Amino acid sequence: MVTISLQNKNRYKNKEVLTIGRYFKKKFGHKVYKVPISIGGFTCPNIDGTVAKGGCTFCENDSFSPNKTERKPKFKLNPNVKENPFLENQLKQLQMQFEATKQRLKNKFGVKKYIVYFQSFTNTYAPIETLKALYTKALSFDDVIGLSIGTRTDCMSDEILDFLVELNKDKEIWVEYGIQSFYDETLKKINRGDDASNMRYWIERTKQRGLKVCGHLIYGLPNEDQSMMLKTLDETIDLKVDSIKFHPLYVVKNTLLTKDYKRGDFTPITEDLYIDTVVKSIKKLPDNISVQRVTAGIDDSTLLAPLWCKNKHQQINKIRKALIKEGLKY
Repeated sequence: MVTISLQNKNRYKNKEVLTIGRYFKKKFGHKVYKVPISIGGFTCPNIDGTVAKGGCTFCENDSFSPNKTERKPKFKLNPNVKENPFLENQLKQLQMQFEATKQRLKNKFGVKKYIVYFQSFTNTYAPIETLKALYTKALSFDDVIGLSIGTRTDCMSDEILDFLVELNKDKEIWVEYGIQSFYDETLKKINRGDDASNMRYWIERTKQRGLKVCGHLIYGLPNEDQSMMLKTLDETIDLKVDSIKFHPLYVVKNTLLTKDYKRGDFTPITEDLYIDTVVKSIKKLPDNISVQRVTAGIDDSTLLAPLWCKNKHQQINKIRKALIKEGLKY
């Protein structure tokens, strides 16, 4: 019994986790970094009232986006807008953000190639001509080898996929879908405005078109235990995504989740449970699915709970150590 237990514990024996950095290095032969971009005027259909109002209960969008400015333009895009009078300004914003971040990455890490990552809000929720202009502009920058487009499955269309497939012929094109959970009761609880069936449909359709898909999962959502989190992971794997991002759910000020937390109706996930769930998740991943993120955090006064989310680097170190115990190198 002891021998079997030891063999099971060490079955990976210093196996490297396929991080997105290792994937890029293997494919392109050098470092490739993602440059996060936040374009003014973009929003989400569960913010503007199309499918819901108020947005996801946890969302104060700049928590995840270093390039999101505080200025909130009154003009908001949606696919039915006939004219976009701010397109030229958006193109300038795109170029300024890219060039500033590129220079920092080049100076600090010696990066030579880049993926432009349209990050904040829903980056396909706009007229197709606006999307074409922004994506084409991003791909015209020196040393850019591709795009990664953060969006929702209810904001994808065959017309958009057709355009992305054309771009994918000679560039690296990723679509990043916010899955969060495959439990409809959870999606309703967090005011997602989308459902599991629609998510499966568009993820499968995107994969069928030959595009790469990254799925975002949140651990610690209201009323979800570890078995539910891992079930969402299993379904994500079954959809043959190419990469996954893991996020802990934390409470920041000015979100709908704040009210539930202050009333005592929501208890954040513990650090131990989060780390254990992430480690179990990574052990489940097939060799061809990369990991783009193992955690997230925010080190400022807007964070209410859990306080362990203040130090993202400390979390990463703890996850790395937990993986080492399982014979995995992150």
